[in-house]
Amino acid sequence: MIGILALQGAFQEHADALKKLSAEYKFIRNQSDLCAEFDGLILPGGESTVQRKLAKELGLLEHIKKMIEEGVPVLGTCAGLILLSKEIACGEETTFGTLPVAVCRNAYGRQLGSFSALGNVGDISDFPMRFIRAPYIEGIFSEDVEILNVLDHKITAVRYKNQIGVSFHPELTSDLRLHQMLLKI
Repeated sequence: MIGILALQGAFQEHADALKKLSAEYKFIRNQSDLCAEFDGLILPGGESTVQRKLAKELGLLEHIKKMIEEGVPVLGTCAGLILLSKEIACGEETTFGTLPVAVCRNAYGRQLGSFSALGNVGDISDFPMRFIRAPYIEGIFSEDVEILNVLDHKITAVRYKNQIGVSFHPELTSDLRLHQMLLKI
């Protein structure tokens, strides 16, 4: 079963992708939802500051961080990448800090600056990437971080052990290959 952090953002779109893959999922909205046995986690796109604040208020942060540190596979998309990151370039408070990268929030501008691109993500070729107020990765703190995508000289997707972090929104496309990658870990 895949746990989807469902406090704010594009959590329903990730659930729809998992349904198409016949994968079971459970929304994580409060501490009692964490009693389930999870084979993976999804941290969706949305507003990272709001998600961090709500997760903290609801007492979810430490348990989710422990799950990630213990090896539960996780896919962080856009805001989810920010939640995973060890450092945020503008000095903001981090959330889980389990992914040894530094991100720059809203690096591609405002909502009106949103765009789509086609690119390779690791072994996945011609993946449709949707960038909405997206971050990018501006620093890597471990040689074990595998760069999966670079767009216009900016790192937009990485994998580190059990963690996949991407700047874009795979859940807003019909391409299920990143969700399949999570399920295979």
